[in-house]
Amino acid sequence: MASRAKATIFDIAREAGVSKSTVSLVLQGSGLIRPETAVKVRKAIEDVGYVYNRGAANLRKAHSNVIGMVINDLTNPFFAELAVGMERVFQSAGIVPFIANTAENPVRQEEVLKSLMEQGVAGLIVSPARGTTPGAFRRLELAGVPVVFAMRRLPESRIPVIAPDNHRGAYLAAAHLIAKGHRRLAFFGGTSDLVVYQERLGGFREACETLGISARDVLVVEGETNRRGGLACLETALTMAEPPTAALCFNDAVAFGVMLALRKRRLEPGPDFAVVGFDDVVEAEHYMPALTSVAVDTAGLGERAAHVMLKLIQSRTTRAEDHIGAVNLVVRESCGPDLRTRNRPTGTRGAA
Repeated sequence: MASRAKATIFDIAREAGVSKSTVSLVLQGSGLIRPETAVKVRKAIEDVGYVYNRGAANLRKAHSNVIGMVINDLTNPFFAELAVGMERVFQSAGIVPFIANTAENPVRQEEVLKSLMEQGVAGLIVSPARGTTPGAFRRLELAGVPVVFAMRRLPESRIPVIAPDNHRGAYLAAAHLIAKGHRRLAFFGGTSDLVVYQERLGGFREACETLGISARDVLVVEGETNRRGGLACLETALTMAEPPTAALCFNDAVAFGVMLALRKRRLEPGPDFAVVGFDDVVEAEHYMPALTSVAVDTAGLGERAAHVMLKLIQSRTTRAEDHIGAVNLVVRESCGPDLRTRNRPTGTRGAA
């Protein structure tokens, strides 16, 4: 039997042995359904514990039943987890979302947005591609189409945002590395045209400044937000006269690339160079060594974004409050031992 918290019309249809459309007609009180079938469906509704969402039903009658989920990089497990959270809420409301991967390409994103508008989309949840300008959503705003940004915001945009506390998360990570005795730190990955990069780098810099790390001992290396970017950032850092001994990475994908690059140089992530990621994707816990990372309730933020979207559509508005989700640092092996308890040199053994 389906969970009472998540029972859907698909569960009712399976329990009653009828089609989804038959269940929908019974829920709407249609006279087209034979009485004996209606009785069977109503019994199934009671058995699976389905709660009829009248607001969602009105939404489906009044608008297109298409809600777009436009994601910047579905190859990144973080964004895949985010999409799963959104889809879970839409499914429970009897809505099948349309999902598109823009692969960080604003041109592709524009094509997707145009196509969804032509389909009469009821609403859009978007994680904007790198290089997106605020004007990219002006036409949607003028048309009164509800839009919610997930994870990324755009400068000077009034579109509501669902995102984690990037500044605090980066502060916590940098403070942890400093507390372990690191005095030459790096920030790897991301680019300055992303607001999320500015937020995370801002938290990192604030921790370094507050906790007594000299600006000359802080290295910032921009790069792609994937494993390839992590590889490149680490190689750049190790060419320095005094390389850093630890790095906070823009996200977990960059951190995985950094650890691969360390291994290529016969260095061990943790003991030889401390690595911290951001997002705490599922893979982080099972990586070798397990990755220390700033934990974000990814699926929860996806669910929140979907709930906000349904509320916007039902209330026929495009305005909502931003939601900034809590974060915490999950400490694992990749940030290594406390340098203050070690006697031998740290961080750059074999790096030359």
